[in-house]
Amino acid sequence: MQKILRIDETDNLIVALKDLHAGEMYQWGDESVTLVTDVKAKHKFALEAVPEGGIVSMYGTAVGKATKPIARGEVITVDNIRHYAAPVSLEESGDYEWQIPDVSAWKDRTFKGYVRDDGRVGTANYWLIFPLVFCENRNVTKLTDALNEALGYTNNSLKSFALDLTAGEQAQTTKPKLFPHIEGVRCITVTSGCGGATSDSKTMCDVLAAYADHPNVIGITVFSLGCEKAQRKMFKESLAARNPAFDKPALYFRQQEWNSEEEMMQTALKQTYECMKAVKPQSRTDVPLSYLKLGVKCGASDGFSGISGNPAMGLVSDWLVTLGGASGLAEFPELCGAEGDMVKRCIRFEDKKKFLDLMGQYEKTANFFNTTIADNPSPGNIADGLITDAIKSTGAAKKGGKSPISAVCDYAEPMPDSGLSLVCTPGNDVDAVTGLVAAGCNVVIFSTGLGTPTGNPIVPVVKISTNSAIAQRLSDMIDYDCGPVIEGVPLPEISKGLFERVIETAGGEYKVKADRLEQFDFLLWKRSLDL
Repeated sequence: MQKILRIDETDNLIVALKDLHAGEMYQWGDESVTLVTDVKAKHKFALEAVPEGGIVSMYGTAVGKATKPIARGEVITVDNIRHYAAPVSLEESGDYEWQIPDVSAWKDRTFKGYVRDDGRVGTANYWLIFPLVFCENRNVTKLTDALNEALGYTNNSLKSFALDLTAGEQAQTTKPKLFPHIEGVRCITVTSGCGGATSDSKTMCDVLAAYADHPNVIGITVFSLGCEKAQRKMFKESLAARNPAFDKPALYFRQQEWNSEEEMMQTALKQTYECMKAVKPQSRTDVPLSYLKLGVKCGASDGFSGISGNPAMGLVSDWLVTLGGASGLAEFPELCGAEGDMVKRCIRFEDKKKFLDLMGQYEKTANFFNTTIADNPSPGNIADGLITDAIKSTGAAKKGGKSPISAVCDYAEPMPDSGLSLVCTPGNDVDAVTGLVAAGCNVVIFSTGLGTPTGNPIVPVVKISTNSAIAQRLSDMIDYDCGPVIEGVPLPEISKGLFERVIETAGGEYKVKADRLEQFDFLLWKRSLDL
């Protein structure tokens, strides 16, 4: 296999695909370069001498500025470059043209989904329990655990191991599912709802309403304390705004109205059980791929993320959008440095402006706390070759493929049923997936180069690796390996396999590793402050 890669022929940075050593000479096309430093796999070196203040580029765009002279063949580090992105102007952005991909191979393909009465399609079937304030988290988890245990949904391998370890305990037996047409009881816990800005409580209610209304949810049980800012009235207003025709079973319990917690919990359990019992059994049926709403996300990224996993997701996103489906690209801090491409691809001028306004608001908030969204790369990212946020962002943006951007959505705002949307979320893994599901995604693809256990309570998260080493080491977490791209396997071939994994996941034929490990993560983005 080749040891180096020049992603775009205009780039002056070269990616090392293997560990390289000073004194070695490498050829790319008509150009040759002798390394003057060692270069670890996933890191980059300069193809030409760069003066102090000079621009370094990858993916055909500026990704950094030299803080000192860089020699030809020298490795790029945090010591010789800093984040830099070319200025973006709305006036300079013209019409966007792209080459529509051939999707004839999937034209008549379907997946087995749950078709709801309103015509939307779910990829799962869950009863959801959540609080309107953090004070009720314990009651939410207690009720969820009790129901899952009693109804046969629990798959706690650690508990089974503990019972086997303690020889004197009664042996663990597998309980059959009492309601096989329901796939489980899932819960959400929160860190807000009171003791903070009212705007955060309102945002929390908007997100919880989005989850309650999600086609993967068949009914809800809601707990409140009684004195919180996120009153039941606020939640119901958010729910009505999200879907005025909402008609799923909904149970509400306000603890300060009860004489005892035990009485409330027993009543909540009994009523939830009775509602689940009354749910009409529904089978999965074949539906077109246009009913898929995909979320694309990366986390614990490495220097190969923008070469293998993210571009593979991008192809799947383009194919789905061409088939009439929807895709959502989140993580606005990881579009810092890729703004020019995003603006160019927006179909409507108002979306161009909305995107730059949201990015500006995010940066303004970061500046208030004496930082910048360009501080996004973590120590793990940097150690694995993502030296600046622009390097990280231009690779992260590959998740969104090349299709035109049909909408820009703020946090918790629903995305359209078709086309590519930009979904405003933080870069934080759980925050971002939470936001993608709130936008309406019914499957999420998540690439990782270093490994992350992120999942979601109500939507399957397909975890893909950017390199084969992590796929082998974390095989209990990784659902699909994109690493062969680094070894020379064509990207479309890997992407086709990934699309098939998405289709079988959406249809319930494949259970993602995050669900097997019960990684049901949820985290709200608090934009304001605690009081």
